Amino acid sequence: MIDIKLLEHLETYLTDSRKEKFKKVLSERTRHFTVATEDVYQLHNTSAVIRTCDVFGIQEVQIIEERNTKRIDREIAMGAQKWVDVNRFHSVNDCIAVMKQKGYQIVATSPHTNDCELYDFDISKKSCFFFGREVEGLSQEVLDVADCFLKIPMVGFTESLNISVSAAIILQQVTSKLRQSDMDWQLTEHEILVKRLDWAIKSTRSYEDIVKKIYKS
Repeated sequence: MIDIKLLEHLETYLTDSRKEKFKKVLSERTRHFTVATEDVYQLHNTSAVIRTCDVFGIQEVQIIEERNTKRIDREIAMGAQKWVDVNRFHSVNDCIAVMKQKGYQIVATSPHTNDCELYDFDISKKSCFFFGREVEGLSQEVLDVADCFLKIPMVGFTESLNISVSAAIILQQVTSKLRQSDMDWQLTEHEILVKRLDWAIKSTRSYEDIVKKIYKS
């Protein structure tokens, strides 16, 4: 249940332009697609992926940290971690299990397969795009359970792209196609209320003091 009384009160502390910005951004948010990064070593790559997800309206990001556990680089993410839901996993198998339980197909992004090129990707299925480590790529665990393999067409000598660049290219393409479709890809009314409250809390100074005043007996 959403505490509507609290939400409405907190939103009185926000400017009209801020509330309109929240409304506009939330109207473009989706959980139809999500992203999982697997033990990315370079901190700025994980941060840049989170920022990319925010830019293209992806509400959730899965961060797998089996080997590498690092804080998000706030400077590179540029505050995106406030607006995107970051779920952390200590095991790739745990992440895969949760994604499948939520109805996502596992999409392994790799330049070394011929399964599906980006422009031919079927956007109708809920999909979690897995991105691997900088040098090693995706783990065998992901490759073994992948429902499909996705590659970005490349015609140069270089055979791979930086993970954050790959994520940006893929998400721009699939979210553009999604918004041009007649599919029901947006957040539900309940999910929008949840995020409005979450964002209002994150945007309000002295939140705990305000709550005490509201519910003071």
